[in-house]
Amino acid sequence: MNPQAKLIFIISLFLGTTITISSNHWVMAWTGLEINTLAIFPLISKSHHPRAVEAATKYFLVQATASTLVLFSSMTNAWYTGQWDITQLTHSTSSLILTAAISMKLGLAPFHFWFPEVLQGSPLTTGLLLSTVMKFPPITLLFMTSQSLNPSLLTILAILSVAMGGWMGLNQTQTRKIMAFSSIAHLGWMTIILIYYPKLTLLNFYLYALMTAAVFLTLNSMKVLKLSTLMTAWAKAPSLSTILLLTLLSLAGLPPLTGFLPKWLIIQELTKQDMAPAAMIISLLSLLGFFFYLRLAYCATITLPPHTTNHMKQWHTNKPINPSIAILTTLSIMPLPISPMLATLV
Repeated sequence: MNPQAKLIFIISLFLGTTITISSNHWVMAWTGLEINTLAIFPLISKSHHPRAVEAATKYFLVQATASTLVLFSSMTNAWYTGQWDITQLTHSTSSLILTAAISMKLGLAPFHFWFPEVLQGSPLTTGLLLSTVMKFPPITLLFMTSQSLNPSLLTILAILSVAMGGWMGLNQTQTRKIMAFSSIAHLGWMTIILIYYPKLTLLNFYLYALMTAAVFLTLNSMKVLKLSTLMTAWAKAPSLSTILLLTLLSLAGLPPLTGFLPKWLIIQELTKQDMAPAAMIISLLSLLGFFFYLRLAYCATITLPPHTTNHMKQWHTNKPINPSIAILTTLSIMPLPISPMLATLV
């Protein structure tokens, strides 16, 4: 792709995100979402491979449907209340339609069907954008309308998302699909706490974005698209494989790494809100996701391919690690372990 065209698309992507997260009017928020969709569309289909074109088509159809529902929801609310302000979503039917629309945009179960297929058809760098930047505007809209949404519906969607993300990720051999189901499961954790503690949803999203960015950039640096390639990566780039191991364990929520922090806080808050059964269910379901993170970590660092003499040798490379990977990995694994030390210093 032409570098100038790519720059325009990326600038448009961040412009659309900025418009949505900074707007108070529904039409402006909708405009930002549309700019986002149109900007990411060429980045998905830039390889012109049939799978990439298919992924871009699926993405466009789902996002267009979701955007239509967002506009319909806001118009219905304005019809009944006379308010176009995002925070004034008081009509019950409008809030239900909006919940369905944002769930479709994010890829929450049961509207998750498109996300793994789109991520599988996209390059790793575009997959990173789809998993992080593209989810920020819809999360912001949920944050702004959190007081008007139905708690029971969000809890059901959240538990369903964690269950589907864990179960469907178990038998995957493609790293992009595994990351897609990981994203669906994490969105479930963000959704379940949205009504009770919206700021915790944003904290969870920020930490998820950091860890996912570290994983995607590491996979991109090692050129790993499937588990069979990952099994031979240790001989080629042991330092990157070690980084991947730590980041995956943090993404799984294993203490004392930083990924444990949002899960810990969410379980604590749910217990305070007399939702101990929901906290127990979502914690047990997250063990499914923990299994496939461990599987990825095992493939990255412990497994060697069988009959190595019959394979082309993967030579060790002395190429320096990308500084952004090092910074993101440090932010993904260190803040929680060193927080007691920081507290004593303060």
